[in-house]
Amino acid sequence: GSAFAPPGPPAFARSCTCSSIPLNAAAGGGEESSSSAAPRGVGNNMTTILDRRGLFGKAVPSAAMLVTGGGAVLVSGPSPAFAGTAPPTKEEVQRIRTGYDGIVYLLNNFEKETTVCRENGGECKRDADAVRKYLGLRSTTDPLFQIEKVFAKVKYMDDLDPDKLDAFFEATEDYNTAMNMSNSMAFISQFGEYNPGGGKDEVLKYLNEAQKQVVLAEKALRTILDCVENPAS
Repeated sequence: GSAFAPPGPPAFARSCTCSSIPLNAAAGGGEESSSSAAPRGVGNNMTTILDRRGLFGKAVPSAAMLVTGGGAVLVSGPSPAFAGTAPPTKEEVQRIRTGYDGIVYLLNNFEKETTVCRENGGECKRDADAVRKYLGLRSTTDPLFQIEKVFAKVKYMDDLDPDKLDAFFEATEDYNTAMNMSNSMAFISQFGEYNPGGGKDEVLKYLNEAQKQVVLAEKALRTILDCVENPAS
């Protein structure tokens, strides 16, 4: 087929649970005594819903102290694992675009890209290896290689539209599912001819299943691109 030469998640919580602690403990005064009461007007099960931009922004501190008339409330912030993480670079966003364009090309030329012929007019056969290549599963130089690491940085974009967050996270989950399923189907297809009871029909069967998953991956990646290329639209 045509040579393709690309250039060289868990859902995140939208709320936090606030636990009440006395002022002396909040100030580092040691463990809370058994007789300490919760601050007046602040329930032990109080839940503070943070603004989406604050939760997913890069400037949210790991913890904040809210002082009330009767005590202090410690508000948990994002996990320290995400602290200080930078948004995706232009080059990383371009990787998503290049990978998406490659997937579109694959779908538009699926039979051609998944057919391998021997030289000098030799026998041709279907081969699912191209599916795995376009999905970034064959080489570290593929545009979509470990692209989930780039997805994880999107929430740190300054101009990210909060209204697009739900669609973005759903799309990343859909993409990962489709990628994994397509990878499995393509792998089975590659060895379908050699398995017991297998043959060319089995190769084609699983290759077609891989193609269906690539269609789903393209749809999900299109949504992701809309979030990163048109963040505030």
